[in-house]
Amino acid sequence: MRRSGASALALVWPPVVFGVAFLLIWEIAVEVFDFQTYFLPAPSAIWGAFRANTASIWEATRVSGQNALVGLLVGTALGVAMSFLLERFRLLTDLMTPLAVALNAVPIFILVAIFNNMYPVTSEVPRRLMVTLVVYFIVLVNVARGLRDVRIIHVELMRSFAASDVAILLKVRVPNAVPFLFTALKIAAPASVITAFVSEYFGGSQNGLGSRIVSNIALSNNSEAWAYVLGACLLGLAFYLTAVVLERFAVPGGRGALERLAA
Repeated sequence: MRRSGASALALVWPPVVFGVAFLLIWEIAVEVFDFQTYFLPAPSAIWGAFRANTASIWEATRVSGQNALVGLLVGTALGVAMSFLLERFRLLTDLMTPLAVALNAVPIFILVAIFNNMYPVTSEVPRRLMVTLVVYFIVLVNVARGLRDVRIIHVELMRSFAASDVAILLKVRVPNAVPFLFTALKIAAPASVITAFVSEYFGGSQNGLGSRIVSNIALSNNSEAWAYVLGACLLGLAFYLTAVVLERFAVPGGRGALERLAA
């Protein structure tokens, strides 16, 4: 337990020290160079606005967080399912991969505009669909690689035991793909939050983080706008840490533990 505590402390203190130092430099720079609020508010001003608008920020965070969570779960499920199909039917890989790449290259505002025209103005479905598409692509690429890039010696060993394709999938390919899945989740989790509130810039209900940021900037309430940005940062960090914790529970001993489990 002492070793695990020391290890956790070694992982935590560098980013904490860096974050504190960064905020101090930011605060000092604003004072020394006399940056105006409309250009760059000080961290103390942002924190004051955050405390003064905690209820509104929480409500906006809840809306954007729900959209991000729904899109993250659906996109992950679809990405994992499609990766299994691509591994089983190689022809689908040649057909779907270029399509997925092309779809992912389409700017967000174009897809959100299309989705907004498909649903009522007050619907949250367009934003959730946009998050789903972004997460789907990230998960698909990573999990498909994990299922495909297995050690040949493991596959040959299973075949020497007359193992079926299903047995090879369950004993070799799936354990190999689990670390790739959590790598994808650690990327997709904060990306889902970013996509959720960026999608709010292009129409729909004005009740999430993105719309509140835009409206406060339009009114020159920059400290309040940055306070909502802080809410978005905390939400993205919460999503990322959740993915890290889930990885710890699913893969407590790292990749080696998965290989022993498969054996």
